[in-house]
Amino acid sequence: MLTKRTVFFISDRTGVTVENLGNSLLNQFTGIEFERHTVPFVDSVEQVQAVLEDINRIYCSHQEPIIVISSLVKTSLRSLFDQQSHIFHMDFFSLFIPPLESTLQTKSHMVAGLTHGITDEKRYDERMEAVNFALNNDDGITEKNYHQADIILIGVSRSGKTPTCLYLALQYGVRAANYPLTEEDLNDNQIPRMIAPFQDKLFGLTIDYKRLSRIREERRPNSKYANPLNCDFEVRTAETLFKRFSIPYLSTTNRSVEELAATIMKMKNLLSPS
Repeated sequence: MLTKRTVFFISDRTGVTVENLGNSLLNQFTGIEFERHTVPFVDSVEQVQAVLEDINRIYCSHQEPIIVISSLVKTSLRSLFDQQSHIFHMDFFSLFIPPLESTLQTKSHMVAGLTHGITDEKRYDERMEAVNFALNNDDGITEKNYHQADIILIGVSRSGKTPTCLYLALQYGVRAANYPLTEEDLNDNQIPRMIAPFQDKLFGLTIDYKRLSRIREERRPNSKYANPLNCDFEVRTAETLFKRFSIPYLSTTNRSVEELAATIMKMKNLLSPS
């Protein structure tokens, strides 16, 4: 039976950063089941007190110290958690800012929201334009914008193309289109006409056929589309196509969209200093 512990991710802004960093730490402890609570926009004493009431209620029920992982700019708010004996508190600012100030020999500004606020309007606009591009060029809707794409993901239906495109757009500002390999495409064993002129932009996604079958079964139960034998054929044929035309590809089976996107960026040399 797994040990259970309660964790609060607390931030004075969106909570995305502290949640991601905190989960990176917690995921190293595979024998513990974590009950996770994310509380964003905590920027006043009253809001901290409201969170403490929730924490105290859970502590009274479980009698296990509560883990609080925070990214709070105000020292006065952080100290309210430090004062509680039943709370193990880690704050990323207090852990990392002092040594950075020391090595950089300058004081930090300590302003809330710099990570996910709009501090670079040009970069923000590029990301939003990339998201619109991904939505408008999803699933082979049109070929007229492929010349503007930074990358074109190809693969069989339900192999993870759309979420990967959207993540590439939102996180990196990459103009990502995607094209689904149809039964006709697979039988031809050629790069489809629509995307053939852009072979240098192509990147393949594949997936374990059993997992693909389960995903498709939820969408179209008891269909040829979801049949394991058909899924096996599609996956094997798509991979043969990738190899024949030297199209780089990755399996989405055991990779998160974050890992997929980062690996694609590196493999296609799309990373740039910013």
